[in-house]
Amino acid sequence: MIKVGVFGASGRVGKLLLEDLKNTPNMSVSSVYVRNGLDFSIDPSILITTDMKSFLNACDAVIDFSLPDACETLLETAIDTPKPLVIGTTGLNTYQLNLLQEASKIMPVLYATNMSLGVALLNKLVYQASAALEGFDIEIVEMHHKHKKDAPSGTALTLSESAAAGRDLDIDKVRVSGRDGNIGERTKDEIAVMALRGGDIVGRHTVGFYNDGEFIELNHTATSRNTFSKGAIRAAGWLANKEAGLYSISDCLELN
Repeated sequence: MIKVGVFGASGRVGKLLLEDLKNTPNMSVSSVYVRNGLDFSIDPSILITTDMKSFLNACDAVIDFSLPDACETLLETAIDTPKPLVIGTTGLNTYQLNLLQEASKIMPVLYATNMSLGVALLNKLVYQASAALEGFDIEIVEMHHKHKKDAPSGTALTLSESAAAGRDLDIDKVRVSGRDGNIGERTKDEIAVMALRGGDIVGRHTVGFYNDGEFIELNHTATSRNTFSKGAIRAAGWLANKEAGLYSISDCLELN
């Protein structure tokens, strides 16, 4: 039985993790870390704590769907109390990403901006299409609910990195995330990533390859957040016995 610690249990995906783990063979929730308590009840056998080390000591692996600052604290503490970490928090800054790299040197860490099988496959298809469709303009549009705080989404940024890698481009030099005014013609290598927000959209990502006379669009739509919670649970089960290192959801799904 793999004992899972849920970090970010009061969030949308965190609540789903608690429910989905009830029905997952050979896995159970053993600890929950909270900052200000939970506004709902859970099994009394589960440790609810504000102490990070107690949270980590009570579990075999951690699934994190929190906020960047909270994820930073988790990573810093885990360096002294190593556990397999499944990180699904998006919007991490450079320091936090570097911290994630440091943590992966002493424990297994799986970091994914999207835990779904469909998006993992989409990234692979985007890489292949980008390499094959030389000269096609690449535009990415992502849509999410009105409560999402980071933009563009982590998934869209990862897709842009896959597109850039397919053409051996530095995404930091070619990414455009907004257009306004008389900006001139589109440059040859730029990869645009645009964010739309509204309503209760779980997530939709479109990667388009546009040429004179034809275009191809690759789409993924998430209709339920259970896609992310179940993907993270699968990742935690896979990661639990791995050696230290930084892994992706594609590694877990053997798509590489």
